[in-house]
Amino acid sequence: MPAAGIESEIRSRYLAVRSALPHAPRIAVLHIGPEQTAMAFGDHHEAAQIALLAIGWQSIAEHYFKHAPATALELENAIVTVEDEIARARSMLHGNWQLHTADAALREIAVLSGVNEISPMVLSIDAMEQTFDRMAQVALGRPAARSGLPASNEFAARLLILRELMHHLQFSTITCHLGA
Repeated sequence: MPAAGIESEIRSRYLAVRSALPHAPRIAVLHIGPEQTAMAFGDHHEAAQIALLAIGWQSIAEHYFKHAPATALELENAIVTVEDEIARARSMLHGNWQLHTADAALREIAVLSGVNEISPMVLSIDAMEQTFDRMAQVALGRPAARSGLPASNEFAARLLILRELMHHLQFSTITCHLGA
């Protein structure tokens, strides 16, 4: 998706989440697209800032994951790139922000992390980290079927991006909205 397309998409998602939370303080809305990850930040009706990161679930999966499931070394190499790109968004975050998303794929991560399917769903960094650890065990050779996670590299890329983003931008939770 071209930069203009993903920017329009994240602005639309921001407005949808903001309309569901009209009195919420500073929110950050996340969308992990195939080629880029976008975040919209604001404390009013319109997003005050947009961050477009050159990392997406498809580009990470295709560029770094040569095996299915990805190996531990492939995950580590992808993490370095994702961390470097996320560092660009760090300057936009001063103070407390609440992280939100309307991405169905991130809701799937929440469900696989044990969050009840009630909208909105709140996924803690600890629950997400446990899911990432399960994926890492698969990368180290544990049978994928025993992990309870999809064996797809696209899933792995989304989870990796979400994990690094939550850690490096210091979000303790992400709230997943249905149809926002």
